[in-house]
Amino acid sequence: MIGWIVRILLLAGGAVAALFVAPDAENFDIVQGMASVAILAAVVLVVALISRK
Repeated sequence: MIGWIVRILLLAGGAVAALFVAPDAENFDIVQGMASVAILAAVVLVVALISRK
């Protein structure tokens, strides 16, 4: 189950990273990971704000 969540996050992070960095760049994996962490943080923030009501 965790593997699926990580794959979805990395897929979304790769799509976002491809907007800013060429996929064949040396630092694409790092940018992809950073984008995935940012997406995860945004999802956690949204869930926290929704559950606060």
